[in-house]
Amino acid sequence: MQKSEQTLQAANANLNSASTALQLSYNSLDNLSSPKEGMMADMLASRTLFDSQRGTIEHNKEWINFAQDQVLQAKMQLKSDMIEYEKFKYLEVEEIKKVLKEQKIKEAKDLDEVALMTHARNTKH
Repeated sequence: MQKSEQTLQAANANLNSASTALQLSYNSLDNLSSPKEGMMADMLASRTLFDSQRGTIEHNKEWINFAQDQVLQAKMQLKSDMIEYEKFKYLEVEEIKKVLKEQKIKEAKDLDEVALMTHARNTKH
């Protein structure tokens, strides 16, 4: 269960990193400016920068989708592990109850035996 909790924490951290990277990508895109005049090479370079930044944004969106899937899988695994842990604890409690019941039965038999021996001794005298 602890391993699942750690996996979920790591998946959440990865999702946060992906979200931050996407926000930074959008900020970088906003900071890019197109030349209004000048040489064609400058305009082509600017277009290439825009295309590259859009590619980075798409990559970061895919990263977020992947990270969200990882978080979902980690949550499902944690839920499953918690159910197994609860089953184990329940069975452990039931086993303890069984042992205590067996001890009580044994103690009752021992007390009955002692009572019979005491009674038999008292009736001889």
